[in-house]
Amino acid sequence: MIRALEILVAGGLLSLSTSAPLTASDHGVVGQTFPIIEPDLLSTIENRLHTLQASGGIDRMNAVFRQRAEARIRRPKPVEGISAATQPRIWAFDPSVTIDHEVRDPKGNLIVAAGQTVNPLAFVAMRQALVFVDGDDSAQMAWATATHRDLDAKIILVSGSPFEEMTKRKRRFYFDQEGRLTQRFGIRHTPAVARQDGQVVRISEIVMKGAS
Repeated sequence: MIRALEILVAGGLLSLSTSAPLTASDHGVVGQTFPIIEPDLLSTIENRLHTLQASGGIDRMNAVFRQRAEARIRRPKPVEGISAATQPRIWAFDPSVTIDHEVRDPKGNLIVAAGQTVNPLAFVAMRQALVFVDGDDSAQMAWATATHRDLDAKIILVSGSPFEEMTKRKRRFYFDQEGRLTQRFGIRHTPAVARQDGQVVRISEIVMKGAS
C-alpha cells in the first residue's frame, strides 16, 4: 500500500557545534498536498479472481488448459526439418563421450578418469533397432509395422499421434520429443533405421517405393 505523501519544504541552516545550541526555523508548509490514490494491485487481482470464481470463469479456464495439455500429449509438435527420404543414405554414428569429471564407485574406486573417452556400446548393447517414421504417412507406418516387430525395434514417430496409432494397431509407439534423437543421430529424412554395429550405430535413411 502506497502511503499518502506530503511535500514539506523547510528553510534554514542547522548549525552543529559543541559551543552553539542547535536551532531550526519553521517556514511552514509550502503548497497544497494531495494523497496519491492508487488501487492495491493484490486487492485488484484478488477481487478479479473472486469474480471469475463466482461466474465459473476459473473452471472454464482450467478446462481449456486441460484440453490443450491433453491435445499436446496426444499429438506432440512435429519434429522440424524432417522430410521423406528421396535418396538412400547410410552412415556410422560413434556414441563415444568424453567425461569431464572422474567417476568413482561407492567404495571410492576409480571407474572413469576425468578426460577419458567412453563408448557406451562397449558396456551396454542396443537390443532393439530404432525406427524413425512420419506417423502421418500411411505408407511409412505400414512399412514400419510390417517389417519390424516390438521385440526387435522401437518405432519412433517424428510426426503424428502415437496414442492413435497404439489404439489402431494394438502395439506400442514412441515419439521423438523436440527432435532430440534425430538431431543427435543427424537424421534428416524418414524412414530411418538406427541399429548397433559393433561399437557404432549404423544409420540408414530408406527411400520408400514410389518416392521421388
